[in-house]
Amino acid sequence: MPALSRPVTAAFSVLTFVGVLSGAALAGQPLGAPGPVSLATTLAGLLWLQRRWPVAGLLLGISTVAALRTADLTVAGWLWPATFLYVTALLAARPRTRLVIVVAAVHALCAFNFEWTVLQHPAGRAMAAVGTESLWIGAVVAATLSYRNWLGWRDEILQRLRADLEEQRTAERLRVAQEVHDTVAHTLAVVGVHVNVAADALDSAPEEAREALRLAQEVRRKAMADLSSLVGVLRDERRPPAAPLPLGELAERVRGTGLDTVLTVTGDEEGCPLPVLLVTSAIVREALTNAVRHAAAAKVTVTVHYGAVTEVTVRDDGRGPAGRPAGHGLAGLAERVAALGGEFSAGAADGGGFLVRASIPA
Repeated sequence: MPALSRPVTAAFSVLTFVGVLSGAALAGQPLGAPGPVSLATTLAGLLWLQRRWPVAGLLLGISTVAALRTADLTVAGWLWPATFLYVTALLAARPRTRLVIVVAAVHALCAFNFEWTVLQHPAGRAMAAVGTESLWIGAVVAATLSYRNWLGWRDEILQRLRADLEEQRTAERLRVAQEVHDTVAHTLAVVGVHVNVAADALDSAPEEAREALRLAQEVRRKAMADLSSLVGVLRDERRPPAAPLPLGELAERVRGTGLDTVLTVTGDEEGCPLPVLLVTSAIVREALTNAVRHAAAAKVTVTVHYGAVTEVTVRDDGRGPAGRPAGHGLAGLAERVAALGGEFSAGAADGGGFLVRASIPA
């Protein structure tokens, strides 16, 4: 644990100085006597030494009290003048807690022994004098340890909160990265097909080429709007997440490339949670993008049923898994579906083609 702050150390020093002089005055010594002033000044100064050497400062303080008491220069007390030296040592020297407690026990034992054997006070009087101070130091040690444990518990909770927050931020960055990947990949695939159509028809069918370029431009414009929405969410955390792209619009874009796209949607879409809608849209978009870019398919069928468990099925009649390079799209979708407690699969379909299927509980 780091050293106490300067204001706290200064407060401890003032309290020690005033407390020692007050204790001496209550015991009948004049405030101007050299013993109490020397003891108060030394103990107050040792608190500043403890900022760097907490245990050494405590031992020097105890030695100072013992020396002045045995020389009969002060009668303020044996243990209590070093109260804040014990507090500072316990707070700053956390690995040496047992050592500080042992020092306190030895301190009390030596004080009792001196009162009983050297000063020849009766055992009862010696016990009353030292026992009261020992109880005081014991209470101070217990309170300090409780406070220190509370500080450790608070720091642990703060660390856990920071770790949870960092995990949430990481998950959000991954989600946005996946959304950007899906949007860009889908847009490039659709635009690429339209550009190829325009290039092939530029000389023989200028009107058809012009229409293909117009569609490519429209797809690019909508994709830029989607990306702008995602960037807006990153810049302003208070903004709600972007709404999922309508499945009908996704299907219409793919139809514009010449791929026969059949879309069937059933169930209560409005009652479906937003996270499920976002993942469903991402699955359909990724599957359609792969069908356009890699499958060489003539037809793709999309079936979505919204309910207690949303079912998504996308099947094309293309080349199957062999024609599709490995990428992060499907793997990212599998992770997002698993995070919602659902199941995801992608692979060869019976009878040929490629099949993507997901079940996502609401």
